[in-house]
Amino acid sequence: MNERGGGPGNGKDAGDGKEKRQKISKEAFERQKTHPASDFLPMSKEEMTSKGWDAPDIILITGDAYVDHPGFGTAIIGRVLEKEGFRVAVMAQPDPRDPEAFRALGKPKLFFSVSAGNADSLVNNYTPLLYPRKTDVYSPGGQPGLRPDRAVISYSNMVHQVYPDVPIIAGGIEASLRRFAEFDYLSNKVRQSVLADAPVDMIVYGMGELQITEIAGRLKAGEDIHAIRNIPGTVWKLPVKEWKSGKGKEGRPEDGCFSEEDYLEVPSFQEVAEDKRKYAEAFRTIYENLNHVTGKNLVQPHPKTIIVQNRPMRPLTTEEIDRVYELPYTREAHPSYEEPVPGLDIVRLSITTHRGCFGGCSFCAIAQHQGIEIVNRSEESILREAELITKLPGFNGIINGVGGPSANMYGMSCRNWKTRGACTNKSCLYPKLCPSMNADHKPLLQLLEKMRAVPGVRKVLTGYGVRFDLAVLDDEYMETLCRYHVGGQLKVAPEHFCDNVTSLMRKPGHAVFERFDEKFKEINERIGMKQFLVTFQISGHPGCTPENAVEMAEYIRDHNRYTEQVQDFTPTPMTISTCMFHTGLDPFTMEPVYVPATRTEKKAQRALLQYKAPQNYFTIRRTLMQLGRKDLIGDGPECLIRKDPPAEIDRYSLSDPDDDEE
Repeated sequence: MNERGGGPGNGKDAGDGKEKRQKISKEAFERQKTHPASDFLPMSKEEMTSKGWDAPDIILITGDAYVDHPGFGTAIIGRVLEKEGFRVAVMAQPDPRDPEAFRALGKPKLFFSVSAGNADSLVNNYTPLLYPRKTDVYSPGGQPGLRPDRAVISYSNMVHQVYPDVPIIAGGIEASLRRFAEFDYLSNKVRQSVLADAPVDMIVYGMGELQITEIAGRLKAGEDIHAIRNIPGTVWKLPVKEWKSGKGKEGRPEDGCFSEEDYLEVPSFQEVAEDKRKYAEAFRTIYENLNHVTGKNLVQPHPKTIIVQNRPMRPLTTEEIDRVYELPYTREAHPSYEEPVPGLDIVRLSITTHRGCFGGCSFCAIAQHQGIEIVNRSEESILREAELITKLPGFNGIINGVGGPSANMYGMSCRNWKTRGACTNKSCLYPKLCPSMNADHKPLLQLLEKMRAVPGVRKVLTGYGVRFDLAVLDDEYMETLCRYHVGGQLKVAPEHFCDNVTSLMRKPGHAVFERFDEKFKEINERIGMKQFLVTFQISGHPGCTPENAVEMAEYIRDHNRYTEQVQDFTPTPMTISTCMFHTGLDPFTMEPVYVPATRTEKKAQRALLQYKAPQNYFTIRRTLMQLGRKDLIGDGPECLIRKDPPAEIDRYSLSDPDDDEE
């Protein structure tokens, strides 16, 4: 068992207990099925035959159900390739133990594309304490267990077994964020790059429309996959002997030449696996070369191969992203499914306005995947999608989400992005807004006004994803938000209220959040609306000591911030926070960072943030006693828990935590 996380367990993880399977009625599900299978990318030989195909050019394998909606990566990549004239089929959630499942669509003429789906398979399959999740929102009926752990490796191994001569291109968030040697939370060790662990020929990292179309075109033209070494936004592997002979030579990578000016070597797999300081150094180098203008090609030696990452691909233009989101998606799950896919219900009536995020939160990998620069769709494209949504079956007049990774970055930009790309050596927002950033909400306000005027639209909601540190700077945006775009509750994410922790998170301190809260209350009172903030908090983040957890609980008590929306910190691939969790170092300063690493402490820190929950009583009591904070146990108004256990404790069949497993 992995004591740092919990390992396979008894399913009592509170975080998973609150994970609700999103359902829609059978009748509503059937009403939404308006498109025949012929309107989708084919999922069977029969569907390919009906299109007159003898074989597909490309087969997309995904760990998700096949949902033809731009909220699903496989749908986007499939439709983009289809638009370029390729015959694309989809193999969704094949059984990784059954070779016949991988023969079902035959042999593609060009390549297999392998993705774990919209989420990393381990993040999708396990809770923060590493208990198996009870639901999977990207599977029919929310059924868990339909995607394997380490799905990219699992699927690729079976593809290579069945069709060893067909190229395999890996993409999506799992392959993208595991492209270098990376700390793996489930096994509690550093694992090799996916390219070294699987028979994958190339990884497309980041947003992959430009890369995948170029790869497909060059393979169709007859190029060998192993000769394609110059596409930005891709990772490929090199024989160790060729790297040693070509290192430092001027020339092209296709000719085995890797000049010091263009190729930067980061600490090897062996080094980062054995030396945490080397791991932190490698992470920093990788992070600081995310810029598509100034970033270098990176090289990481592995025992049997050399991993080469080309510099990032440029962002899409507005015209390009408009085309991507206006492809002929059916916006439905494939009709072969007998149960709804909950993840579709989440995004079905929402609109993506932009990609990218310059927030730079340490625990988030969006900047590493989508990029820091904001890529905006045009108003016209967004309004056309709003009109399309009004015609969908079951539309009730409410567009329930508008935005991107953050709701209120549409139209914002830095004056340096066009010429120098995004900075990777400092944050755009932390500790304060960079003066080079144009953080004007006017483009978003104009867009929202036009969306409200679309015939059939009663309300446009922005109930989540608002960066409060940006919003608090703009009174007009805040009033518009409160007046038109909050449906009673606005979900915001201060994440923590101890400034030493928010500093490591690269989030604003509690004073900024308090200003936002005061302004939110003042505006709602003035316009006569009763609306509330729902705050999201993270427990157990690197830097949070037991004393900080108690301080956080006291702050929650004193400021009436109690919430059920508490998430245990999860070390996900390629984030700053995961680097700190594994190494105990801030990779940018190399200063030591306290890490609440054991399951026992992680549970205790979460329990303190939810001190009203009866099932947490004994855990909190033990923690407070260990910290010498008996003053918080008793019947006084300052106490977090009473002297005696609550009567409800019997309902949870709990005993003193001295009996807890360690």
